[in-house]
Amino acid sequence: MDWTPTPSQTVGPYLHLGLTNTHSLSRVAGDGAKGERVWLTFRVLDGEGVPVPDAMIELWQADSEGNYERPGGSEDGAAFGGFGRLATGEDGSCTFETIKPGCVPGSGETVQAPHINVSILGRGILKRLSTRLYFAGEPANAADSVLALVPEGRRPTLFAHPDPTRADHWIFEVRLRGEAETVFFDV
Repeated sequence: MDWTPTPSQTVGPYLHLGLTNTHSLSRVAGDGAKGERVWLTFRVLDGEGVPVPDAMIELWQADSEGNYERPGGSEDGAAFGGFGRLATGEDGSCTFETIKPGCVPGSGETVQAPHINVSILGRGILKRLSTRLYFAGEPANAADSVLALVPEGRRPTLFAHPDPTRADHWIFEVRLRGEAETVFFDV
């Protein structure tokens, strides 16, 4: 019996081979998209705090009014797609251009704070890791029902913070393991 892993069992070091320029989407929102334009830099770190140079980040987000892209398009047409995908570089980072999402409906009469759904794929990750990016300092964070499910001491791992060196830029650190490991959701 052969115990060699098959391609469906491991991502291996081959992730970038399938990620060509035609499959990379760094611009989630074009010039005509309504809302506050932001740049999100993701930095993926392993359990030792070392940058992961070959991970892939996928984003899915609502528009500035809290609506997810629907089949057939939106009022903004091609200006807002709601989806992005990038590989990390040698420093473990990648940057998306988008808009800050609006609050989306929650369960019952509640709303969820502006957030971005994030998936992480890479070598050694057999199933995509799912998390959320929330914006630090957003007043609606206090009432978000999903964020409330996370123990208070772990919530900081879900917050992007303003880049002190560049206006309109945010930094989100994804730690795959270890101290300050990012909260991942079972979806």
